Order: sequence, then C-alpha cells, then structure tokens
Amino acid sequence: MWLRVSAIAGFGAASQAFTRRAVPSSQYLRYINHTSFTTSPLIATFTSSALDICPPPQAVKSKVGILLNGVGDKDTVEYVKRVLEMANRASLRRVTLHTDFLTPPVLKESMLALEKIADIKMVAQGGYPEAERCRLSVGHPDVLTSDPDIVAALSISGNFGFETCSHGDFLGAIVGTGIVRDKLGDIILQGENGAQVLVVPELVDILVSSLDKVRNVSVTCKKIPLLALEYQPPRTKSLKTVEASQRLDAIASAGFKISRSKMADLISNGDVRVNWCTVTKSNTTLKAGDLISVSGKGRLKVGEINSTRKGKFAVELIRFL
Repeated sequence: MWLRVSAIAGFGAASQAFTRRAVPSSQYLRYINHTSFTTSPLIATFTSSALDICPPPQAVKSKVGILLNGVGDKDTVEYVKRVLEMANRASLRRVTLHTDFLTPPVLKESMLALEKIADIKMVAQGGYPEAERCRLSVGHPDVLTSDPDIVAALSISGNFGFETCSHGDFLGAIVGTGIVRDKLGDIILQGENGAQVLVVPELVDILVSSLDKVRNVSVTCKKIPLLALEYQPPRTKSLKTVEASQRLDAIASAGFKISRSKMADLISNGDVRVNWCTVTKSNTTLKAGDLISVSGKGRLKVGEINSTRKGKFAVELIRFL
C-alpha cells in the first residue's frame, strides 16, 4: 500500500554522542502517489541506462517548463528537470530508475512537481529515517517497488581521539578518491570513532580499497548493514512568541534572537532559506511546518500557530541546537 507523506526527508543526524537504533526498512522508505506525463519520453542524465533516448519534442519541453514554474534557483531547476525527464521515461517504459543522492531543495521541489504528473510513483531513500540527502526511485505504479539495495553504508574508523575531524574533513577525503558529491549521501559523525557514510552501492569497493586517511588520521573503511547505522535525532528547544503577523522577518527574528532590522538585512542578502529555498522578501508569509535556515545561525521550525483574542498570532517555534 502506498502512503502519502512529507516531501522532506527529515533534518539529518546530529554529530557526536550517537545511540544505536535498529530501524526496520519500512521506516526509512517514503511512498508517494503521483500523476504522469502522457507525451514522448525525455532524455535523463542520472543513470547510464538513461542515455539512449531521442531528444524531447517541443510540446514535451513546454509541459516540463510549466511544471518548473516556481522552482528555486537555476541549479535546482536543472536538477528537478532531470528528475521529471527520468520519471516520464520510467513510466512510459514500465521500468524503475534511480537518481543519485539529491539535496533537500531538489528532493522537495522534485516531489512537488511530480505530484502534478500521472501514472508515476516514487520512493525516497536515504538509508535512515532522518536522512537529508536521499535517492529517488521513480516508475510506473505497476512496476515500482522499494529497493533497499540502492543505498549502502560504510564505516570509516580510526583513532580520532587526538585529532577530531569535521564533516568537511570526511567529505574532502572521500571526494579526494575521485568520487563526485552526488554519489554520496549523509555523513554521520561519531566523534573519536570516526564516521559513517551513505553511498551508492557501486562505489563501496572503491572506497573500501582506496580511502585510507582522513586529514592526518589513518582509517579503515568497511561496509556495514544499514541497520548498524548509529545516529540520534537532532537536539531541539521549544519556544513561543506572539507576533502581529506571520511574516518571515518577525518570526525568524524572534526565533533566532536577532533584531528585526538585522533579520531583514540577512533576508535581503540571500542568507535565509525557507524549506531549503532562498527567500529574499521579508514579508514572506510562514505556515506551520516551515523550516527556516539562516547562514551561520542554524535552523528553526515553525510549529503550531494560533490566533489570540487580540488578533495576533501565537507561534510555537522549534530551534535546532
């Protein structure tokens, strides 16, 4: 049975102090019903098997253009376009195709666009329930099934007691082996024990044999089951504010303890994202469930919003620590 769920694949794992959890595969798969193209197939670029299709006719391009209206920046538009093309091809050919790991903005926008297409289902998989970077499987409802084998987990262990390495250190070491970022999912830091990383399965052997150092620390890389991933949900703190409106600058300034004028400057400078998409207008209206990110400040989720007797808005905020 296919269940409709959120387009966002969670908020990712926090670093340090991880606890082991046994997570059934059904908990980290997200199933969505969708609708579809009825036109000619489009070229897709995420997998090598997708390269044998003729260029799309102009009529199909115009439909894709309509679906891309309102999508975020130029790079996000290009990625979402590829997902749409892949989904159309998968549906018409009655096959299942998989993207590489998608960033949260691309994942969200892709799922929103695919809601407007017929005869397509999708599954987002990142390896664990709160994964930020996920792979998207798309196909016709008659053929699409969940495939846990499209995400693999690796453990990178070493003596990090005297040289703690950051997310960027592990990412740099992995990319240094010649692997592109799109082939990598989340990196879960484990303090002195190293890190765990999600990758596409076809790169497991390459990393196991070639990754031997992170900064100055010698490491051992080995494949582990997805159920062996160690993580914990992000730490949060709840707070409440009463505002005259649901404007972004008002709610964000209260949540991040920043003056409203300073927040307005951050917004106009492009340093603020709502649901992973850059927003440059201070008067953007927020709703329950929106995720606000401010460069250098962290993230904030809008919780329940209620009207007060005086016509104002009592807003619950969840700050990620």
